[in-house]
Amino acid sequence: MVDQAHFQPDGRPVNEQLADLRVKIDSLDQQLLDLLNQRARLAQAVGEVKKLDGSPIFRPDREAQVIDRAKNRNPGPILNDSIAPIWREVMSACRALEARQRVAFLGPVGTFTEQAMLNYFGSSIEPVACVNIDEIFRATASGSADYGVIPIENSTEGVVGRSLDMLLQSRLTIIGETNLMITHNLLRKEPGRDGIKVVCAHPQALAQCQNWLNTHLPGVERRAVSSNAEGARLASEDPSIAGIASERAASQFGVHVVDRGIQDEVHNRTRFVIITNVDQHSPAAPTGHDCTSLALSVANRPGAVHDMLVPLKRHGVSMTRFESRPAKSGQWEYVFFIDLAGHPDQDNVAAAIAELRAQCSFFKVLGSYPLDVH
Repeated sequence: MVDQAHFQPDGRPVNEQLADLRVKIDSLDQQLLDLLNQRARLAQAVGEVKKLDGSPIFRPDREAQVIDRAKNRNPGPILNDSIAPIWREVMSACRALEARQRVAFLGPVGTFTEQAMLNYFGSSIEPVACVNIDEIFRATASGSADYGVIPIENSTEGVVGRSLDMLLQSRLTIIGETNLMITHNLLRKEPGRDGIKVVCAHPQALAQCQNWLNTHLPGVERRAVSSNAEGARLASEDPSIAGIASERAASQFGVHVVDRGIQDEVHNRTRFVIITNVDQHSPAAPTGHDCTSLALSVANRPGAVHDMLVPLKRHGVSMTRFESRPAKSGQWEYVFFIDLAGHPDQDNVAAAIAELRAQCSFFKVLGSYPLDVH
C-alpha cells in the first residue's frame, strides 16, 4: 500500500509537490499495466483450458462473482459504484484475446440499447446494429451474433411487448440483465425550439416525454421511428425535425442538446436482458443474487391463477415480476411472465418450479441469471 504521508503538503512550492506526485502516479500506472498484462496472460491460459471441454468464453455468473469479490475487498477511496465498470472493461479486454464477442443491439449507434450493451459487455466487443427487436433475435439465433441485448421493461411505460412475444417464440435463453437510467434530451440541428414541426423518437420515448411535449411543444407532430438514434439522425438532416435521444446520440450525429432531461419521470429506468442461443450456453451457477424468468399458461378455470401462486408461497420463493400477455390463440387465453428471486439449484426454488410446472398447460424457463446489483 502507498504511504499516505507521502501525499501530505510539505511546505515546498506547489509545482514541486505536483511533479513528485505525478512521478508516483506514472510509476503506479506502469505497475497497473504490468499487472493487467499478467492477468491477461492468465485469462489466455484459462481460455486454452476451456477449449478442451468446449466451455463458453463468456460466463456472466463468474464475472458477477469477480465483481462482488472486488467490491467486498475494496479498501477505498474508490467508490464501490466505480468498481463494476472498471472490472467489466478489464474482463472485456481479456475476453477479446480469446475471441471478440459479437453482440446484436437495437441500432444505430447512439441508442440506449447500445449504452446498455457497453455497460454489460465492456467495449472490447464487435457490435452488430439491428433495425428492430425481431432482427436482434434473428441475428442471435442464426449465429451471426453471439449475444443480443433487448429492452424488456421500463419503469414508466411497463413491459416491451415485442420482446416478451419474441422470448416466447424463440429458443434463445436469458443469461443476464442490466438496468440503465434513461435521460431523454431534445436534440436538434439548430440551438433553439423555434421552427420545430416534427418530433421523432421511439414510441417508448415519445410516451415517456408526453407531458413535457404537451407543455413545451403543443401541436407539434410526434412521429414514431425505429429508435431514438434514428430520430437523432433525422434531426441532423432537417432543422424542422427534433429528436429525443441521449447525449451520446447528440455527439454521434452532431446536433444540439436543446433541452435536457425532458422525461416525465425523474427516476426513469429501463431494464435490458442479454439473450443467447441455448445450445452454446452452459447453465449459470448460483451467485446469491439471481433471477429465474418463466413463461406459463394455466387452464381457464376459477381460481387457476391463485393456485398457480400457491407453490411459491409454500416454498418461500418471492415473485418479483408478474405480467400477462394475450396468447394470440383467439380464445381469450393469456401467457404469464413471472420473475422469481432465486436459482433452480436452490432446493426451495427447484421444489416450487416443479409444483408449478405440474399444474401448467404451458411452461417455459426463459433463463436463470445474475441480477444487476452493480
